[in-house]
Amino acid sequence: VQLQASGGGSVQAGGSLRLSCVASGSLLSINAMRWYRQAPGKQRELVASISSSSSTVYADSVKGRFTISRDNAKNTMTLQMNSLKPEDTAIYYCNADVESLRGWVTTRRDYWGQGTLVTVSS
Repeated sequence: VQLQASGGGSVQAGGSLRLSCVASGSLLSINAMRWYRQAPGKQRELVASISSSSSTVYADSVKGRFTISRDNAKNTMTLQMNSLKPEDTAIYYCNADVESLRGWVTTRRDYWGQGTLVTVSS
């Protein structure tokens, strides 16, 4: 199973970016999907999560500005980021709780994407 994140870039404060994450491989099902971020010198933090039934949770710092969504048929997740602020600058990582088949065994574990850099200038 692999997660591939994309969509990062550089934008001025107030601008928008859209991040995407695609899961591929021997998937049976994807439970919760999440976006985390890690700014320089800081710990990784949860930005937003979405359940398999599309219930969402957001960090207080991004409520009202970011929207997480998913397409279960395509095994994809997106993060629409509006009204970006310099403090949103970070590497953004996608994460998914995945059930997959390894040989004849069903396993469930978290997978991480490689990270995509978001830079917001003032």
